[in-house]
Amino acid sequence: MSTEDFSLMDGQSLGCLDHVLREINKYKTQHEALLAEQKILRDGIDNNNNFAKQFQKRSEGRKTSIEDEKKKRTMIIQKEKKCRAVQNENTKLQVEILKVKEELHSLDQRNTSLKKQTEISTAVPERRVVFRGNTKEGAHAVSFDVNPRIVYPMEGGTALITFEEEDVAQKILNLKDHLVQLGDCTITVQAKPIQFLVPSYVEMETQVCSRRILVSNLPKEEPEDRVLDKLYIHFSRKKNGGGEVEDRDMLHDSGTVVITFVDDNIAKCLSDKQDHEVDFGKKKYKVKVTPFLNGEISQMKICNSVCMRTVLLTGIPDIMDKDNLQDNMEIHFQKMANGGGEVEGIMYNPPGHTTLALFDEDSPKDS
Repeated sequence: MSTEDFSLMDGQSLGCLDHVLREINKYKTQHEALLAEQKILRDGIDNNNNFAKQFQKRSEGRKTSIEDEKKKRTMIIQKEKKCRAVQNENTKLQVEILKVKEELHSLDQRNTSLKKQTEISTAVPERRVVFRGNTKEGAHAVSFDVNPRIVYPMEGGTALITFEEEDVAQKILNLKDHLVQLGDCTITVQAKPIQFLVPSYVEMETQVCSRRILVSNLPKEEPEDRVLDKLYIHFSRKKNGGGEVEDRDMLHDSGTVVITFVDDNIAKCLSDKQDHEVDFGKKKYKVKVTPFLNGEISQMKICNSVCMRTVLLTGIPDIMDKDNLQDNMEIHFQKMANGGGEVEGIMYNPPGHTTLALFDEDSPKDS
């Protein structure tokens, strides 16, 4: 364009151009402002992205830390459980150890007691025994048989009759009611079995008495009172190892004497010596002193025992004197026609009277 062309422009055209330039500058300014805002927004987005990455990184680290904490807690809990289990097991073991110690202590006491008893030189007076050729199956330990002696209270109006044969007694029991002729009259008596509760198994705990001794091997030719007096005098003297005597008792079933002292320290010294020579005046006799054992039943089993050869007769009235009635009863039950047989023994107790019948062991008859 030449200057001539510009020269043709009037003032109005120049005003429009200025307006356009101002508009251009305005929009240029707005554009620059938009660019600046865009930069700010871009920087904000970058910062937010950085923050998001940092947050994610921290979140992952925290998650890992939480999982590690969980693992540690789980391990701690398992260790605590194991510790508690170990503690419980330890407590149980301690309780068992205490029980074992108590049992060992009890066994030691028992062993000491048994050892003391074995050192007593059998702790019983000497009694003569002999083997007669009899044997017994299944015996695995040393034992002593105790013969029963049962005291049976008889009611009035009853009789006990023992037959020589068990079969006869069973026949009498099976018949139950029996008509017995007594002179001019006849009575009816009832036959009943005799039953006892007897011990079938007995265990005893024995202890050495500290104040008693058992004296055996006593002179049989001396009277009982003289034996008791001489033993009392001998064991009362300190020069014989004795002391003040509280009591003395004769045990007739074993032929021994129990002497009781006032003090505790005398019995052991006398039993340790065992053999003692006692002056009976005309002659001196050697007696044996052994410890006296106090027995206490620790276990006992009871069983029902039936007398196989003895029958109880009841319902007997008092219609004649005792001896005549007893003879008539014996005659009646000896007759086979009445179901009876040979009578070994009979005892009648009249009404209104009390009598104690003694039952001994029924030993087998010699073949």
